[in-house]
Amino acid sequence: MKNGDTLVIMDAKGNLFEATVEMSHRKEVQVRINKNISPPPPSPIEINLGVALIKSHPMDYLIQKTTELGVSTITPFFSERTVRKSRQGHLIRKMDRWTEIMRSTCKQCGRPTLPILSPPLPFQDLTKNAPGKNTLKLLLWENEDKTDLKEALRSLSPVPRVLTLVGPEGGFTENEINLAREAGFQTISLGTRILRTETAAVSLISIIQYEWGDLNVSYRH
Repeated sequence: MKNGDTLVIMDAKGNLFEATVEMSHRKEVQVRINKNISPPPPSPIEINLGVALIKSHPMDYLIQKTTELGVSTITPFFSERTVRKSRQGHLIRKMDRWTEIMRSTCKQCGRPTLPILSPPLPFQDLTKNAPGKNTLKLLLWENEDKTDLKEALRSLSPVPRVLTLVGPEGGFTENEINLAREAGFQTISLGTRILRTETAAVSLISIIQYEWGDLNVSYRH
């Protein structure tokens, strides 16, 4: 950008401003703040995503796209069929990378706040400590043959919070399904297509935002 060009900047607290470039050097750019910009309204629904740890590149993609779609929290978890268990030091580096991906994504899409990224948990701990009040708890399961996501959402009145669980590519075990159901989770299907974990997570968040959230023009007003 050149001197006199207008741009939108964001501070560390998520505040947006219109600014004009006044001086630009190779190592420094100075701008003049013209006015505050109202951030887009938050989604009317809080979407919390629990997702099994998967390989690095697909996980990076999942973090980026669900952040764009307005997910509120992301909690990775270890399941019985998680591809590989990472060492603690490796997980810390991954957490740092995912946080940077979320930060970059929020800048790109104008989202004022980052999702909350929780440290990876065992599946049992995630289900046991899942909130119950005013929360719709959904688990994607490839063997569910009675209830799909569309039916689950359209048969209920919108709730303020949804907690969704997406498993590894090997799927959940019967033991994990039983644990989830005991914790109040409803098993649902996205149909007969076989989806990768990252595709399933993005599809799930998109559909929830479409039905109950802000993927519509009218919500802007």
